[in-house]
Amino acid sequence: MSPTTTLLLSLLATQASAHTFIWGVFVNGIDQGTSYGIRTPAYNAAARKGGYNNSPVKDLNSIDMRCNVLGDIPAHNTIKVNPGDNLTFDWHHEIRNDTDDIIAESHHGPSLIYISPDPPTQNSFVKLWHQGKFQTNPFPQPGKWSTTADIKKHFGHMHVRIPAGLKAGPYLIRAEMIGLHEGEVSYLENARRGAQFYPDCVQIEVMGDGDVELPSGVGFPGAYSYEDPGVVHNIYCSTETRKPKTSTTPCATDYIIPGPTVWSGAWPETTAVSVGPVKGATTATPWSTWIGTDSVVTSVTYRDVRSQTIVGSSVYTPSWSEVYATPTATAERW
Repeated sequence: MSPTTTLLLSLLATQASAHTFIWGVFVNGIDQGTSYGIRTPAYNAAARKGGYNNSPVKDLNSIDMRCNVLGDIPAHNTIKVNPGDNLTFDWHHEIRNDTDDIIAESHHGPSLIYISPDPPTQNSFVKLWHQGKFQTNPFPQPGKWSTTADIKKHFGHMHVRIPAGLKAGPYLIRAEMIGLHEGEVSYLENARRGAQFYPDCVQIEVMGDGDVELPSGVGFPGAYSYEDPGVVHNIYCSTETRKPKTSTTPCATDYIIPGPTVWSGAWPETTAVSVGPVKGATTATPWSTWIGTDSVVTSVTYRDVRSQTIVGSSVYTPSWSEVYATPTATAERW
């Protein structure tokens, strides 16, 4: 990872439980290289193992819902694709190989994929694919869910095809997993709980002479609401839950995936494809080896050592350009 890779410094280090993000992208089964074309989320919890960049977004009103923390900063490279190509997003927790746990076994929930012109607008994200709950089991079993019974069980692979005839140009693919293991209450009601969103964006350039344009879509933030039954949902379907013991969430055995319906222009079936070997590093470089003066500090709090009172703070404010900016290409692939 280059020295320009982002860093999140925070006094309140988050737990590095089995969270997840995209480490690589396969195009028709061929790996494009670790981190290539991916807007990798910012690091946090730097006190342990050199930091993590796999934590969730929980505030539905945050701009981080769009492409995660520092999603407004373009990656150095863009993946070139053609309509009909199969893309396989390679999700992992700590290491990019088949021994990785991908995401915690408890993080049941749906998986979703959107596409938007790059740069996105307030209504430009169009849904290409989603998968939610596909088996209901008796309490206290949560049932079978996309994140844990599909993506996790298939080594972190999530598949989608580039829409047929899609017009050439730059796009962002927004892939996402949602953990509902604490989703029996709204984040607004209890900030220690609430659904966990893991969005990640990949830069692609569609080639060819297609003439199909995307319809109007949804925006992030804005696409999801705390009123959505797919956002506040008790995966155990009981009024007796962990932390808190009682929940006012209705016991719903079915599940409605949040966001819009899948676009009619998306491929009706997205099948798994065989993938080849991984190109590039399979482990993250500890932040201590690459942090420098050109690193981006997104949040930092300064405290008096003795009194522990806050004496100053600084927060990075995302700035999404309305004009496409060609990435500064580099041959380096994490």
